[in-house]
Amino acid sequence: MKPRSISIFAIGFLLLGAAGTAFSHGPGDDGSQIDLVVNTPEEDVTLEAGLAAWDRIYTVTSHPRCSNCHTDERNEPMWSGPSYGKTRPHGMNINAGDSRIGVETIFCSTCHVQSTAPNTVRHAAPHTGHPWMLAPVEFNWFGQTSETVCAQMRDPERNGGRNGDDLVEHIIHDAEIKAFITWGFNPGGGREPAPGTMQEHLDDMVAWTAAGMPCPVDGD
Repeated sequence: MKPRSISIFAIGFLLLGAAGTAFSHGPGDDGSQIDLVVNTPEEDVTLEAGLAAWDRIYTVTSHPRCSNCHTDERNEPMWSGPSYGKTRPHGMNINAGDSRIGVETIFCSTCHVQSTAPNTVRHAAPHTGHPWMLAPVEFNWFGQTSETVCAQMRDPERNGGRNGDDLVEHIIHDAEIKAFITWGFNPGGGREPAPGTMQEHLDDMVAWTAAGMPCPVDGD
């Protein structure tokens, strides 16, 4: 794939095979810019390549940095990963309620402030440039199989009404405001980051959506 020149708003043409590159800028933890490039596939993306891209996407979405806040209708964020020891629900008896932001109990923002300042303090509540919350319950990823997460992500009724273009733009917008995906790849505070880089994750999302959003069951 080669980067080409086009605006963010032409993502739809990118996925249809037209020439183009989209750049997204957002502040890094050191005050620098985060630049993402939408790399347009020069050829049709095969089913095999699309499934390989999905495997890498699932490696990211199933990682604790992503899945800990993609939980079920119990509305409990999770603590898992090497920083936390035994997997368990969030400490302090936190429950985000049906609102998924803690309206019914205690707001997530009580500790998780909205900020683009660096997450450098170990064991402190992390923050991002977006108000902290659980993902919608339809986006349950914690402990789910690749097949289940894939089916959810490509279903507009369970992915926030997004098509392939929208999923790509979601990553770009996240970088612009330094939100949850951006944090997942650079969580700070001694936390293990999601595998790979945000650019690689974007490349995989472009490839997967260009291939028609195949799921593992499609390769059987």
